[in-house]
Amino acid sequence: MKAIKRDTYLLLLSYNPCEIFTYFNVAEMHGLNAVDCAAYPNTTEDAYIAGWSNFIPKESGEYTDEDPRYVFINLSRCTDDINTFGLIMHELMHRSFALHNFNVHKEEEIITWAEEESYKVFEIIKNHKQ
Repeated sequence: MKAIKRDTYLLLLSYNPCEIFTYFNVAEMHGLNAVDCAAYPNTTEDAYIAGWSNFIPKESGEYTDEDPRYVFINLSRCTDDINTFGLIMHELMHRSFALHNFNVHKEEEIITWAEEESYKVFEIIKNHKQ
């Protein structure tokens, strides 16, 4: 698992989606669990987790908007530039909605932030895979 601190979230990159549970030292979080993850085939076309954007888990399981967040990208699903960028943009749109308080009146800001951050994350992944 590669962890990179970004301005508003922790970027996590791995070829094994189950590593996210190990990284956070939890058996389950946000409705998913390590047992089901381990049992699910992780391929270039399917995975238990292709990408994930959510709160960094905490024991109480109760979160506020100020709690730290992560974005996980399963590098096994990054098979070409189009699929990679689509996956990144998808997860960063989730992050952007949260960052902008789910205010759909900020539609342009939400999309622009996700797009600009996606370019940066795409370069990070390209450099990581080389």
